This record gives sequence, C-alpha cells and structure tokens, in this order.
Amino acid sequence: MKVIVLDHQQFEIDELFQFIRSRNKVELGENARKAILKCREYLNDKMENTEGNIYGINTGFGSLYDQSISKEDLAKLQVNLVRSHACGTGEETPSNIVRTMLLFKAIGLHYGHSGVQLETVERLLYFYNHDIIPVVYEQGSLGASGDLSPLAHIALALIGEGEVYYKGKRMSTAEVLTSLDLSPIQLQSKEGLALLNGTQFMSAYLAHSVYEGKQILKQANINAAMSLEAYDGRIDPFTPSVNKIRNQAGQIKTAEAIRGILAGSQFITQEKVHVQDPYSFRCVPQVHGASWDTLDHAEQVVTREINAVTDNPTIFPDEDLIVSAGNFHGQPLALALDFLAIALAELGNISERRIYKLMGGMRGLPAFLVAQPGLNSGFMIAQYTAASIVSQNKQLCTPASVDSIDSSNGQEDHVSMGANAATKLYRVVENLWQILGIELMAASQGVEFKGVEKTSSVLKDAHQDFRKAVPFIKEDEYMSTYLRTSKDYVKKSNNSTL
Repeated sequence: MKVIVLDHQQFEIDELFQFIRSRNKVELGENARKAILKCREYLNDKMENTEGNIYGINTGFGSLYDQSISKEDLAKLQVNLVRSHACGTGEETPSNIVRTMLLFKAIGLHYGHSGVQLETVERLLYFYNHDIIPVVYEQGSLGASGDLSPLAHIALALIGEGEVYYKGKRMSTAEVLTSLDLSPIQLQSKEGLALLNGTQFMSAYLAHSVYEGKQILKQANINAAMSLEAYDGRIDPFTPSVNKIRNQAGQIKTAEAIRGILAGSQFITQEKVHVQDPYSFRCVPQVHGASWDTLDHAEQVVTREINAVTDNPTIFPDEDLIVSAGNFHGQPLALALDFLAIALAELGNISERRIYKLMGGMRGLPAFLVAQPGLNSGFMIAQYTAASIVSQNKQLCTPASVDSIDSSNGQEDHVSMGANAATKLYRVVENLWQILGIELMAASQGVEFKGVEKTSSVLKDAHQDFRKAVPFIKEDEYMSTYLRTSKDYVKKSNNSTL
C-alpha cells in the first residue's frame, strides 16, 4: 500500500486529492517528528523559566488575554477551551470535508511551530487513516480566530469526547476509543489553542471546490460543445487568432478545448444560414474562460494555505520567539471562496441560457425538444428547474466576506465570515452539477434529433455513454427522476469529491 509521508514538502491540489481519493495511509516523516518534538521541548523549557504571561499558554483567550492561569491549571485550561468552543450547530459537515480537515490540520501542525505533542499529530493521522470522522457542524465559525467551533469538535474527539462516525455508525468517541484500546489525548499547555486556531474548515471546503471546479469546467465545455452542435452554431468564435488577441489565458484555453471537442464534426463545418449566434454560444470562451482564470486564482490561494501554519501563537525555537499574531484570520480564503462561488455560478448561468435557446423551436429543433409539442411539453419545465436553481445560486453568491461582526468583547473586531462563504460555495457547486446535468440531457436530445452520427467522435462517445444512464425522451415522462439521474451521472463521470 502506498503511503504519503508528511515531511515538510509542498502539496499541490491535484496530487493531494488523488491521494485523498486513493484512501491510502499518511504518516509523519523524520524531519516532521524532529521539528514537532523540538518545538514542544522548547515550549516546556520556556514555561519553566518564564515568569510573565504568554498569550493562550498561561492566559485566558480572546478578551480574557489578561487573565493569568497558574501552572497547575494549564492542562485544564486547554480542555476547558475545547469544551467551551465546541458550539457548532446547523447541518453536519460532510464526512469527506471533515476527513480532509483532519489531514490539513496535521499538515499545519507538522511544521513544528505550534508546540503540540507528537502524540497529538499522530492521533489526527490515526483518525484520518482509520476513517474515524468527528461530528462537525456547518454553523459556528466566524472565520477569524480560525475556524474555532468546527475545529473544536475535532479536538473534542481527540480528548475522547463528543461523537464520531466509525464504520458507518454515529457513536460516542469514548466508545470508539475503548473498542480500539486507545486512550484520549491528554492535552498539554497551548495544545487546545493550536488545534482550534487555524483555517482548516475553510481551506477544506475551498480545496474540494477547486478540485471539483476543474471537473465542472470539463463538463461545462463538453455541454457547450454539444449544445452548439444541437443549435447549429458557428465555430468562428473559437478561432485561435480572435481569442489570442484578447490576451486572457482562460479564454484562450477554453477556445482550444472546445475546438478539440468539436474536431471532426460534420455539423460544425456545414454551411450556416445565420451569420451570428447568441452570446450564450458565441461568448463561451470569454465566460467559461473568466471562470477558469478565477479557478486558477483560488487554487493558488488554497495551495498556499494548505502548506501554511495558521494557528496562534506561533513558536520559533531557533529564534527564541513566541509570537502572537493573526495567521488564523480567514480573509485570504474568504475572498477566494466568494470569488469562486461567483465564477462557478456563472457557468450555471450561461448553461441555463443555452438550455433556454434549445427549447425555442429554432434551427431545426422541435419546440421543447420533443416530437408533437403541444400534446407533449417535453423539456419545458426542465428549463424552469434550471432557471430556479440558477436564481438560487445568484442569491448564494451574495458575498459573505463583506460582512464583519464584533466578537469577544471587541478583541476580535474584524472577522472574515469565510466559513459562511465556504458553505455557500458548497451549495453553489452542488447546484451547478444539477444545472449541467439538465443541459447535457437537453443537448443530447437536440443532437439526437439532428443525427448523432454527424457530430465529433468526442461527442459521440459522450452521448453514447450518457444514454446508458438517461434515455431519449420520445414523449412526456416523469422527468424528475431523469434530472436527478443526469446530475448523478455528470458528478460520477467527473469523479466528484463532494
């Protein structure tokens, strides 16, 4: 079995998610072990030889930073922190997001700037490797002092409290640890704070959405090409020279991708009566391309975050420094999460407009993509459904990061709201898969009316594979099942992670 070794290397999104999907194991490397032990030993020595206060280590938290804590209460301080901060509510966070949080938290701690015990990092990896998934809730983080509440639910499991999913069952953590002959972690000074301060809730959502967004773009381009074929669209807007002079990287890549998908098509090369297509076809390079560029930006942001230390205070043994700062603040992620939600929602927006155009009974297609329209309503309400979902996405794209609420008696007076941005993005992504499923269903229907044998080999294969899941609609049927099946199909065929 392949094993990934955490040893201070830099991780890339694609590489990391290929590993996450493999379900293989993770372990600490020698450099990581040495760094973690060195930092913990430095902190222990510092605490023995320091009379003053060090934030979060021998003081209270937030606005209680000036409350000194006795040495004999330092461990209790950390346990109290975890218990009091586990205030999550709302829907449960998806298990694959929580599992990624476990891995990301271990990566952040393994650099040796957090002062945790080696045993604590190893326990995080044990949970990850054995699919012990703490119950974490979506609501509770302001995305500023890190994702305090969601991460507190993970820390709660480490100390043997709260609940986890194990072998498909929701169980008390204490029961699971007993069955595995494991003892709860006994937190030492600073450890609770190191576990709770950090951006792993936001970064897990963003990383999943970036990875998923790449698959979405592939499907959106397939859909656009098939819709273009069904609508008897022109290839001209995808010409290399016209896209090159716009000088936008995503636009150039999109035009190239569409040309590749359409290579060998008889439809696209046949003589056209019309000289121009609607924007939802003609401007695919510009719209899809802009989303591609935004996705690239979000990937850069979250890649940096995964490979970062985001708790507080941070410890630098070689410099004899313990620094209380703000690396836990989620602003870089919050802005990227909001931006990516907007960019992905636009893929759904333009997709729905192509669906609408295919319904209009133009360019050789029957009205609502069904024989005998009138007697049959065909895809009429499927387009309504897509429009409804697009409208919801627009509402979800109201930025969370423009908001801030004063907390902790004014000590935490600017927050990112990145956690809310993260959960909104998750819903946009889920909605987008459904919109793309509906477009693929409509485009496949349209191409079949025109003659599948005339399209490109790429689209023939795509059409043939899709037909194994969803049939041609000859007359009105119960459509909801097919719409949901279409969503499942595009997610599965693109190896969705969410």
